[in-house]
Amino acid sequence: MMERLPTKVWVDALVRRAQVAGAAAFVLQSGDAERGDVLVKVARLDGTAAVYTPTMNLDGDRIFLDLIVQGIGPDEAGVDAYVRKARDRDRDLWVIEIEDRDGRHFLTEPVESPEPG
Repeated sequence: MMERLPTKVWVDALVRRAQVAGAAAFVLQSGDAERGDVLVKVARLDGTAAVYTPTMNLDGDRIFLDLIVQGIGPDEAGVDAYVRKARDRDRDLWVIEIEDRDGRHFLTEPVESPEPG
């Protein structure tokens, strides 16, 4: 299991990666600087979006889950409703929004997505 960076440092790096690549990235809600959980919303600027949340794999490493596997998205209104509920439940939650027409999330951790088909 890898040691985790403080959440604020991790968020700052994600926002910077997105900005360097030409996408817009915003911190919509700041959570606990050391250990806060994170939601990453990616708006494709066409009415669709995705949302990613961290989880652990069987080895105890942090990965991200594309919540479309739980039926959240791709409509942006549905993603926004999920994000609002998550924000209401957890005031220590970090919420990052990335606006990118190509739908890039800029996460360096593995992302579990539904299988194409």
